[in-house]
Amino acid sequence: VQLQASGGGLVQAGGSLRLSCAASGSIFSINAMGWYRQAPGKQRELVAAITSGGSTNYADSVKGRFIISRDNAKNTVYLQMNSLKPEDTDVYYCAARTVGGGGYDYWGQGTQVTVSS
Repeated sequence: VQLQASGGGLVQAGGSLRLSCAASGSIFSINAMGWYRQAPGKQRELVAAITSGGSTNYADSVKGRFIISRDNAKNTVYLQMNSLKPEDTDVYYCAARTVGGGGYDYWGQGTQVTVSS
């Protein structure tokens, strides 16, 4: 499984960004995809995830502001980020969990999101 993330950038507080993560390779084995974020010196945290069945879950810090969705025809997962705050500034990573895997075993490259105050 290969993951290609895109869509990061610089935005003012209150603005919006949409991240995309395109999957390729053995996509039939993917049963969930997620977005994580990590700031320097901090642990990587799960921001949002979506299963192959469409179930979603979000970190408390982003509930009501971020929306994760998927386009099966494009093998792409999106993270719509609204009402962005400076504390959302991080490197964001997409990840995939596969059937038989122990967790999120496949990772895309990070994309920087910077929210200015």
